[in-house]
Amino acid sequence: MKVNQAAFQAGLFDPAAPAPTGLQNPDGAPATKRFDVYRNNVAVSLSDALETAFPVIHKLVGDQFFRAMAGVYLRKHPPSSPLMMFYGEKMPQFLRRFPPAQSLPYLPDIAKLELAMRRAYHAADTKAVDPQALAALAPDTLLASRLRLAPSIQVLTSDYPIHGIYRANTTNDAPKPVMQPEAVLITRPGFDPQINLIDGSSANCIKALMDNTPLGETLTDDRLDLGATLSILLGQSAITEIH
Repeated sequence: MKVNQAAFQAGLFDPAAPAPTGLQNPDGAPATKRFDVYRNNVAVSLSDALETAFPVIHKLVGDQFFRAMAGVYLRKHPPSSPLMMFYGEKMPQFLRRFPPAQSLPYLPDIAKLELAMRRAYHAADTKAVDPQALAALAPDTLLASRLRLAPSIQVLTSDYPIHGIYRANTTNDAPKPVMQPEAVLITRPGFDPQINLIDGSSANCIKALMDNTPLGETLTDDRLDLGATLSILLGQSAITEIH
């Protein structure tokens, strides 16, 4: 008897479900115990993958809470790809709706940050422009130019100190976070992603550049320090083309 694949998959993520009909031991008996072991191994593997993907979330909530939360998550959101490095994409939305996590309202944004770090790590390699090429442009030409940014670039804004919280949980002797809104620019100038604290004006400018907006049209905020914004992009090898 063939095993129904849909029933097999559904049973993997429902601990109360019986072993699928047709799943047998070599002696022909129902493979109930074997399926239970396999189902448990799948859950443990996916929980481990989530812990690897969200180390700061894990540290913030503790191992027992994280494991219980991961058990709920993996049953609501089973993998859609065999590539475990991309598992957990729906964690921010999940955390917003997960009642036990409501006492830590910044968790969804920390999850977004950790996902962005992962995307930056796996983004395609690109070659940065020579900073002198930008400096050589006349002001009018520069403002009319479109700057293509590296695919590793990520910008996040939050009502919470996501940069401070991340640093406090990954860096020794980091200062205690101050509860205030923060924005970050994630870059990958070398092999590993880096988190750069920026202000909201720079965040909006860089987001506009990512949408292929001419540089001059991003200057909508009088508080924007364009020189500092371009300096950090150039310093992080984030500009790949000038059109």
